[in-house]
Amino acid sequence: MSLATLRGRVAWIFDEENFDVDQIVGVKNIKITNVEELSKLAMRGYDADFAASVRPGDVVIGAGNFGYGHPHYPPLRALRHLGIAGVIAESFSPGFWRGEISMGTMLAACPGVLGLVRRWDEIALDWQDGMLRNLTTGGARPIEPLSDADRTMLETGGLVPYLKRSRDLTHA
Repeated sequence: MSLATLRGRVAWIFDEENFDVDQIVGVKNIKITNVEELSKLAMRGYDADFAASVRPGDVVIGAGNFGYGHPHYPPLRALRHLGIAGVIAESFSPGFWRGEISMGTMLAACPGVLGLVRRWDEIALDWQDGMLRNLTTGGARPIEPLSDADRTMLETGGLVPYLKRSRDLTHA
């Protein structure tokens, strides 16, 4: 099994270092469990038309230590529900990385990504050759390689399918 190339547009760029993802839905809304309700709130503080503008397969871009703070799941659940396929950032907060990889969220660390893309650029993230390509400008940057466990977790769809697969392999 291998990860398919991720193709989409840059739907948003968070250029703030140590970005706390709770801001995506608003801290006061972090306990909402209904994904439909969360999705309606997603990105309201940044772009009121975000939900109407995003297409399935789009990605968001982040600066260094993206996901800093408490690793809450609702903000990324809301973005995934809107069609956001993943997050590409200069670097990630370790707690955010572990939690979102476990949820099956496509994450890629790409030092220099902020200088590579602009909002709405078309991109392609090729997991096999480890490159992020800006299809709009022709630029490219290498991504940091995934660990074998993280790659397998993403290939299987997150921690629960990963554990089920591991259990099935040991009982075969």
